[in-house]
Amino acid sequence: MIELHNIVKSYLVAGEDLVVLKDIHLTIEQGEFVAIMGPSGSGKSTLMNIIGCLDKPTSGEYHLQKKLVSDYNEKELAGVRNQSIGFVFQQFQLLPRLTALQNVELPMIYAGIGKKERIERAEDALDKVGLKDRMNHLPNELSGGQKQRVAIARSIVNEPSIILADEPTGALDTKTGEQIMDMFTLLNKEGTTVILVTHEAEVASYAERTVFVRDGELTSADEVVGHEALEKLRTKHDSAEQNNERGNFVNLEDVFEETETDDGTKGEEEATH
Repeated sequence: MIELHNIVKSYLVAGEDLVVLKDIHLTIEQGEFVAIMGPSGSGKSTLMNIIGCLDKPTSGEYHLQKKLVSDYNEKELAGVRNQSIGFVFQQFQLLPRLTALQNVELPMIYAGIGKKERIERAEDALDKVGLKDRMNHLPNELSGGQKQRVAIARSIVNEPSIILADEPTGALDTKTGEQIMDMFTLLNKEGTTVILVTHEAEVASYAERTVFVRDGELTSADEVVGHEALEKLRTKHDSAEQNNERGNFVNLEDVFEETETDDGTKGEEEATH
């Protein structure tokens, strides 16, 4: 469970306090799928960084799994980020000189897991996201969608209870973005808490609950996006699932059975040669 109480975040800029988050109260239960939605500069990414223990609030309390995060030292915080939280970013954050397999291994290296187990678990994670045949490819040999799938494999390889995704479809074309969101939906159905940051109503509509942020404060949907528009999108996705329009996927790899494209510049086969 995630509990934020009276969270304030400010930065000292030119001798003055710039307040980015103002008195945030938020609870996210284990197993929820929550979207944090807001325009650029609203404070949503700062909120995600605090939830992910990448940043500390200026004041207020953050309880993660009923433990006060401010009581952790830096080593303990690193352990939380490595073991309890998986991160997925818009620009993938893959190391360019490492293969897909080696990129997925990284969190386990930091966790001190032996080489044999690392390779086995990394292979299983890549197989799970449908990249069994791309394990030894470098990032520049992969399409945009494949890179994000490697990033998702990396985020789940230590079996975290929480996945944080910051604009995970922002660098992808529409079809590939839908496949990535289907993947997050399946991970959530398996019991993982999924929290995603987005400014797009269509992406937010995949979540069970949407939290709206504007000017550093939690606010109503109408302050960020028309509530009617958001409900229409949710209805559309619910209808698509019932009618099997997006596929009745049982396994993550089933999501990527069809050929995908990357960010609109080249197809899957071209990107991998």
